[in-house]
Amino acid sequence: MDSAQISLDINTQLARQILTGFIRQEVRRAGFERGVVGVSGGVDSALTCFLAAEALGPQNVLAVLMPYRTSSPDSEQHALQVVQTAGVQHVVLPITAMADGLLGQLPQADRIRAGNVMARCRMIVLYDQSAEFHGLVVGTGNKTEILLGYTTQYGDAACALNPVGDLYKTQLRQLAAAVGVPQAVLDKAPTADLWAGQTDEGELGFTYAEVDRLLYLLVDERYSPEDCVRAGFKREFVEAVLERVRKQHFKRVMPPIAKLSNRTVGYDFLYLRDWGT
Repeated sequence: MDSAQISLDINTQLARQILTGFIRQEVRRAGFERGVVGVSGGVDSALTCFLAAEALGPQNVLAVLMPYRTSSPDSEQHALQVVQTAGVQHVVLPITAMADGLLGQLPQADRIRAGNVMARCRMIVLYDQSAEFHGLVVGTGNKTEILLGYTTQYGDAACALNPVGDLYKTQLRQLAAAVGVPQAVLDKAPTADLWAGQTDEGELGFTYAEVDRLLYLLVDERYSPEDCVRAGFKREFVEAVLERVRKQHFKRVMPPIAKLSNRTVGYDFLYLRDWGT
C-alpha cells in the first residue's frame, strides 16, 4: 500500500451507535447510571461529552471544567460552548491553588513536570466529582495519544472506561463533526493547554495526519518497519515512532505483578468468568 492511498475514513453512524452502546453498557455493568467527563475545550473531551450525553441522557452527565491560571481563556469558552450544546450539567473547579501548592515547592520543575502535576490534579478533582455525582469517570484519550504515550499516567490517562480510545485523532475528528461538536472546537489546533502557545503537534514534532497513517499500517495492518518505508514513509520517522510506541507500553497496561502463585492477577486471573460472570 502506498502511503498516499491510506484512508482512515470511518462509518460515523456505526461508530456512534457502537460507542454510545459501549458507554451505556459499561456504566450500567458497574451499577451506575451517570458519567463524569473532564471537558477542556478540545475536540477529544468534546466528543466524549457528546457521546456520554447521548448514551446516558444529558441530565446524567457532569462536565467538569478545571482551568489553571495559564490556561487559554478560549479553552474555557469552548468548554462552556460544548456544555451548552450537549445540554449536560457542569461545574467549574480551577486547579491553580491545588497545583501551585506543590509547584511552589518545586522551583526547579520544568514545563513537563508542571504539566504532569496539573494533569494529576485534574484527575483528583474528577474522581472527587465522581463520588459526589455518583458517576463513573469517562476517558477522553484517543488511539494516537495512547500508542505514542502522549498522556500522563494516573493523570489524563486515568478513567473507568474510554469510548474513544480506539479512534485515531483524524478519525475522532470525523466523528466529532458528525455528532455536532461546535465548529470552533473542531477548527482549533490540538493542545493540552499546559502553557501559552503549546500545541500537540508542535511538541510531538509531526502532524496527527502523518503519524496516524503510519500507526494504522504498523498497528492495524501489521506492517513491518521495512514495509512502511516501502510505502513511502521516511525511515527515520518510522523508527522514531516505533521506538516511542515500544517505550511507552508501560502506560497502556496495568502495573505488572511479580508472579509467585498459580493464579496471579493480570496473568491467570484475567477473565470475566473469574468474577463469576
